[in-house]
Amino acid sequence: MNNKFLGTGVALVTPFNSDLSVDHDALKNIVNYNIENGVEYLVICGTTGESVTLTKQEKKAVIKTISETNNGRLPLVLGIGGNNTAAVVEEIKTTDLSGIDAILSVSPYYNKPTQEGLYQHFKAIAEVSPIDIILYNVPGRTSKNMEADTTIRLANDFSNIIAVKEAGNNMAQYLELLKNKPEDFLVISGDDDLALGVVLAGGAGVISVIGQALPKDFSEMIRLGLKGDPKAAYKLHFKLIDVIGYIFEENNPAGIKAVFEALGLCADTVRLPVVPASSHLKEKIKAYLA
Repeated sequence: MNNKFLGTGVALVTPFNSDLSVDHDALKNIVNYNIENGVEYLVICGTTGESVTLTKQEKKAVIKTISETNNGRLPLVLGIGGNNTAAVVEEIKTTDLSGIDAILSVSPYYNKPTQEGLYQHFKAIAEVSPIDIILYNVPGRTSKNMEADTTIRLANDFSNIIAVKEAGNNMAQYLELLKNKPEDFLVISGDDDLALGVVLAGGAGVISVIGQALPKDFSEMIRLGLKGDPKAAYKLHFKLIDVIGYIFEENNPAGIKAVFEALGLCADTVRLPVVPASSHLKEKIKAYLA
């Protein structure tokens, strides 16, 4: 089993200055804060990193800052996905993947392919990727669910497809994946609110949004779940559940950036079409953190 991705991975935000340029100093601080507080791996340029509004040059610079700050301490996962299969294949071929442990590739959005279309998309990616692949199913954003059967088929057919980040917020689908997956295939929760339940049912951990702001408690909760200590784990889960709700109340990453702003780690600046969290939501977050 690929132990690199057991536990808590965090989908890092991309902090911005008030002029909307990338705030590399804040990014370094966030990386160190997460490493020092016990997360197991870092995810670069995922949805939470606002990757769709970064230019190619900015993406390169973000990867460089995170890689250099990490300095080999934790495994790194890089988001490379999209809804144009040929373009995704080309990006994988032309990206310097040295120092990256796996690619996180989102299920195609907007086009609404069939299950066979999803299979063929990921088959094309698996055939060119020189490193491991984590599939990413997030129907709330893609408008198309990748069914458990399709994920299992890909897991069985391609040895470099090692995991799925499942974010359908659907416990029945998680359980179907856990029941039918190949033994060494990892089911990683993409739902912060369900992550502990998934781990207790046999999941490998989580790629978390809230985990990067409260890494100590969140990663400890997941470790306790992996150790089979539900009582202690749920104690932390109940402590975190309100703030998990808050950060997704309006938009991700506006919510998590509001938490970071309250913690003094980065500004709440986001790029359009995302707007910052409302003052009402910020008040709730501040009250929770206090």
